[in-house]
Amino acid sequence: MTIHVRAPATSANLGAGFDVAAVAFDFWNEMIVDERNGDAPDESHLGVRAFSLFASPKEWSFRFVDRIPRERGLGSSAAVVANGLVAGALAAGKEPPADELLAAGLELEGHADNLAAALVGGVTLTWDGRIARVADDVPAAAVALVPPDRVNTAAARASLPEEIRHADAVFSAVHATLLGAALASGDERLFSASAGDRLHEPYRAVHAPHLLAVREDLPDGALGATLSGSGPTVIVWAEKSRAGDVAAELHERFPQHDVLHLPVTTTGAGPA
Repeated sequence: MTIHVRAPATSANLGAGFDVAAVAFDFWNEMIVDERNGDAPDESHLGVRAFSLFASPKEWSFRFVDRIPRERGLGSSAAVVANGLVAGALAAGKEPPADELLAAGLELEGHADNLAAALVGGVTLTWDGRIARVADDVPAAAVALVPPDRVNTAAARASLPEEIRHADAVFSAVHATLLGAALASGDERLFSASAGDRLHEPYRAVHAPHLLAVREDLPDGALGATLSGSGPTVIVWAEKSRAGDVAAELHERFPQHDVLHLPVTTTGAGPA
């Protein structure tokens, strides 16, 4: 018996949707699980640990196809955990709902927003252990500017202040409201207006200096830019008809970075 699953890359926060909003992209990690015919599994591997929450890994061998760059803010660990959860459930003959998978994997992943989007696809909100897929797409095209440097998520979160100014809280609340309205309506203008945050991006930008550089001089056809998760990747949101132009300009301006056009996927983790 072979179980072959895949899970998508994700971008969390989308600006002011801090720890709540995320989107899944058509860019996949895979996990292939066979009845064991070789070495014992590495039970310290994050995907194997997730698998073991539903089924014993001892009778299985594991292979991984990792395309999502690690520690770049594109949900690589969430994809690994999502794959393990889904494969483990299939091995156990179970079909738990997404909320149950989220609850099971949260201690391993730690970021409910990324894991939620990886599990169900589309654009999601998550709170109190619940997932709502609020849109199938974003009213813009995502062009990811991926630097060669990595950022440790725990260290990035530790850089956030315990308190913020009232004015910054109001700013972020306004932009989070605009984000919600843009996702609900599919309105490009509202989505462009939502691209701002003062809860996390200013403090994490030290590890992603190109965020400020892009915002100060947006490529022609770009609507805005957001830090992807805790960074250092920046998502440059483009008019859908101008995504190629935006990607070409970013290639020219940032030759040491990878530039990825990432369509949204409505499919979450599941059989490949």
